Amino acid sequence: MSGRLRRLYYGDTAIDFYGRRKIAFITSLVAVVITVFSLIFQGLELGIDFKGGVAWEAPVSGQLTTDSARDILTANGVQGANAKIQTLTSGSDQRIRVQVGELTEETRVAIQQAFATSAGVDVVEVSVADVSSSWGRSITEKAVRALLVFIVVASLFIAWRFEWKMAIAAIVAMLHDVVLSIGVYALFQLEVTPATVVAFLTILGFSLYDTIVVFDCVKDNARRLTGTKTSYGDVINVSMNEVLMRSVNTTISTLIPVLSLLVVGSWIMGATSLREFAIALLVGLAFGTYSSIYIAAPLLGVLKSREDAYRPYADSLATGDDLVALIQTGAVAKRRSTAGKRNKASDSDRSGRYFDDDLADDIVVTGTSSVSPGQANRESDAVETLLSHPPRPRKKSRR
Repeated sequence: MSGRLRRLYYGDTAIDFYGRRKIAFITSLVAVVITVFSLIFQGLELGIDFKGGVAWEAPVSGQLTTDSARDILTANGVQGANAKIQTLTSGSDQRIRVQVGELTEETRVAIQQAFATSAGVDVVEVSVADVSSSWGRSITEKAVRALLVFIVVASLFIAWRFEWKMAIAAIVAMLHDVVLSIGVYALFQLEVTPATVVAFLTILGFSLYDTIVVFDCVKDNARRLTGTKTSYGDVINVSMNEVLMRSVNTTISTLIPVLSLLVVGSWIMGATSLREFAIALLVGLAFGTYSSIYIAAPLLGVLKSREDAYRPYADSLATGDDLVALIQTGAVAKRRSTAGKRNKASDSDRSGRYFDDDLADDIVVTGTSSVSPGQANRESDAVETLLSHPPRPRKKSRR
């Protein structure tokens, strides 16, 4: 096991998550733009439950094959080239699933009979499902309403339990997960079914759960580091490194049963409905973990850094050994690394001492006070000078 993996395993990391926030934001923005273009130029591959149509399932036997199924559709006045034909495998049993748009009852029955004749089976062994497009619209409307209600309730709860800035960051991260998950389906033209919608709603719960765990740790560390002249970016970094391994373990333990559904249930046993559900969960869980680390927490840091308590230290960010010391002891061991130019002005700590900005690189931060070594030496020399000065003779009192 390499050094990095060992530190990750034992939770002994000191990663500058907040310092990499711009890279994460740009990456997510590019992914959102790709999603928008995919939806505009390709759109979603909606299943029969959303756009309506007819679906037949017949056993693979006799002369029934994928090509012969298309020929049957063409012979009955249906464009076989536009039909969606799948071969479903469950153990040793194979069935052909054919989906087309809405048809008249006469055409539907005629094609069902033709499939049965080509497969050499009785007509009752060829199942048929006729779904109206209005039913699909009803599902879509209910899913959108459920999403809106969930967002409102979740926002109110987070704002009440934590604060409104955390609610904004959590909702943005959650919407980020939904948009990118939809983008994957649009980009790779995966079929959207009611099982996919259920999986998306499940994704929202997981994404919010992981974000709440992070925010709870952020709140505790913000209270613990109060008075140490620490930037909120440092609070974010400390919290993220503390919960990183927990988030990784939660994601891995959640992905194991999802992969079981995808591999065993879908690929081995041939349950296509499980495949649609498992793929949506797999994509959403990956984005949910990413967003809680690189979207929700850094976005919260950006919002909180503008507050009066953290604005003076917004450009100050502990890295390397300083971040390690901050995580372990709550104080910077050596020096603070700053981004940007600092004004040539004097700063003060809570004990009332002042130091020049030219000496800022020599600051040693311990607990809640900051004293430069140069200033400490000058004070010590002054004390020694006073103590070594010969005493003045006492004046004689006048009588």
